Amino acid sequence: MFYEPAAGHPLPRDPFKAIVAPRPIGWISAVDAEGRVNLAPYSFFNAISTDPHMVMFSSEGEKDALAFARETGEFVCSLATFDLREAMNATSAPLPRGESEFAHAGLTTAPSRIVKAPRVAESPVALECKLVQIVPLTGLSGRTTYHMAIGEVVGVHIDERFLVDGFLDIAAMRPIARAGYFDYFVATPETKFSIRRPPGG
Repeated sequence: MFYEPAAGHPLPRDPFKAIVAPRPIGWISAVDAEGRVNLAPYSFFNAISTDPHMVMFSSEGEKDALAFARETGEFVCSLATFDLREAMNATSAPLPRGESEFAHAGLTTAPSRIVKAPRVAESPVALECKLVQIVPLTGLSGRTTYHMAIGEVVGVHIDERFLVDGFLDIAAMRPIARAGYFDYFVATPETKFSIRRPPGG
């Protein structure tokens, strides 16, 4: 089949998110100017630079994580793992502004070193970020639905249990990634494989 997204599609649900998958989940925590905390998972998330270390997450509308990051210029991304899948999902609930997703999901806040936003204590990895810019994602029609927040990583927390001979064993953490619809993928040591790049690659 072929379809033009602007004209719609004949399927029960839009397959776009299922095509561009799996997508890593940015579990974003942020505080507003009054000190209220928000925690929410974003599947439009990724690392975008290593010099400097930068990540981005994209929000449909002005959701609290984006609004809070805009107010205070900071956010934290904690790793969502298979063991934390139910808690991660619970933090996507549309709670009233200022109500704690940490408490709602039974999670523990852990203090960050550099930014004010807390990290998820149960998560094995967290990235403390300073907001660099928020980019409105304006399409060809001129309409803007999503906004992309770009942050520079200023602090990294790693659970040392997952450091093996100086390397991070990411598969042992079993991170989860978003697929289409209600589906997810999980990385495991059994599914990990390695390929060396060609010389000069």
